[in-house]
Amino acid sequence: MSRPTSARLKARYAAERRFKAFGLSAVVFSAMVLAFLLVSMTSNALGGFTRAELKFDLDLSSGLLTIDPAQLQGPGAMDALKGAGLPDVVKFAASKALGDAAADQLADDAWKDAGKLLIKDPSRLTARLAVSLPVSDGLASAMRGDGSGDEKALAAQLQANGSLVRAADWGFLSRGDATGPQAVGIWGALKGSMLTMLVTLLLAFPVGVFAAVYLEEFAPRGRWTELIEVSINNLAAVPSIIFGLLGLAVFLGLFPNWRSAPLIGGMTLALMTMPVIVISGRNAIKAVPPSIRDAALAIGASPVQTVFHHVLPLALPGILTGTIIGMARALGETAPLLMIGMKAFVATPPDSFTSPSSVLPVQIFLWSDEIDRGFVERTSAAIIVLLAFLLVMNGMAIYLRNRFENRW
Repeated sequence: MSRPTSARLKARYAAERRFKAFGLSAVVFSAMVLAFLLVSMTSNALGGFTRAELKFDLDLSSGLLTIDPAQLQGPGAMDALKGAGLPDVVKFAASKALGDAAADQLADDAWKDAGKLLIKDPSRLTARLAVSLPVSDGLASAMRGDGSGDEKALAAQLQANGSLVRAADWGFLSRGDATGPQAVGIWGALKGSMLTMLVTLLLAFPVGVFAAVYLEEFAPRGRWTELIEVSINNLAAVPSIIFGLLGLAVFLGLFPNWRSAPLIGGMTLALMTMPVIVISGRNAIKAVPPSIRDAALAIGASPVQTVFHHVLPLALPGILTGTIIGMARALGETAPLLMIGMKAFVATPPDSFTSPSSVLPVQIFLWSDEIDRGFVERTSAAIIVLLAFLLVMNGMAIYLRNRFENRW
């Protein structure tokens, strides 16, 4: 081997080693950034799944609460406990155990947590039970080092004797929105996201798939078909806020009473998701070998039977991949939903597709703009819930895709 050839080989091998090193460095850097993001969000989110609570004994053995246990069996049990004076009994017990200043710092609805314990086990109506009830936003802020001097001193005193603690708040996953970080919950926004994504899927998937099938298998080749194809490709790159403006002008123009409803949000996001499904669907259909079509036609199948019995089932895994990408993008969108009014304060979770609602990305956006530091932790916890919802949704789609792949 001549020297020039040997030198060129060495230079080529060195270039290959550098390329591999750059590629490995890029992967390691991306993994480190992702790990840092997940660790930082998780560490902040841990506090978002907790709340400040006061621990004390609620003594009902002396007959302070007079109520028939049978009244705790129906839907009006909480109202019956309120009428029997449970809020005053709880405040009296807190004042007796911790002092008037601490009792005044209980949350307005703190007695409801004690009521849930009594409804779950009516035998406790004449017993002494240990309770841990939420405190006001002011005392919770003082526990984090904010607030006034008196609240900080009271928080330090209660923490020293073990009465003021941070406890797991699983109610965060079952409550609606509220004005303070101690009482907020994510269920209203989570349910709104579920309903909105369901509407988006039911509209975008069948229309996108049928459009892809028609354009790829049946549409005559000509200027109009090319114009439609170019338009669909351009729609996939249009900023999402443009679809929000379209939803505001068209859907809310037709249904003005359904502002902030999951139905309007789902229709708006379906417009944004459809081009992605059409493009991925056409590519998946195009990837099916022509021999499949020729074999089906050769044994007497019609063009429609060939497409729906043979081509479409083979292309379905690729179509589902595009659907996953489109739905994941729709789940994280905020701008188009802000345009149609899904930024309103909605304390009650939606009970239908036309009820006022919020969604997870908008809820996160609204909480991140709050001044109280408690909302920072709640925002991180909401992000974790959004990621979990996205993983579950994508996991179901991937399972369906793999199932069809195994069948064929």
